[in-house]
Parts: sequence; structure tokens; C-alpha cells
Amino acid sequence: MANVGNFFKNVVSEMRKVSWPRRKELTRYTIIVLSTVVFVALFFAVIDLGITELFRWYLDL
Repeated sequence: MANVGNFFKNVVSEMRKVSWPRRKELTRYTIIVLSTVVFVALFFAVIDLGITELFRWYLDL
């Protein structure tokens, strides 16, 4: 149990050293992540649609 307590003391000590982002930075990072996720989702949706149509065209031959 002493090791567990020591571990959490070290965790708290290290968390105090962390440089937390400011509100403006956090907002910017959040917008970047969300826009990237939307872009990648749309990209793969278009690719999926293209491959689906290609297979349908091939199977109709």
C-alpha cells in the first residue's frame, strides 16, 4: 500500500508541473480537432460512396 500512496504523491507532483493551455488556446485546439474530424469523416464518406458506385456499376455489367 505504501507504493500506491507514493505513486499518487508522484502523480500530484507531476501534474503541478504541467503547463495547462489557456482558454483561448483550448478553444483554438478544440476547433482544429473538430474541423479535422469533420473533414476526415466527409472525405471517407465520399470515398466510400465512390467505391460503392464503382461496385454497383461493375455488378450491373
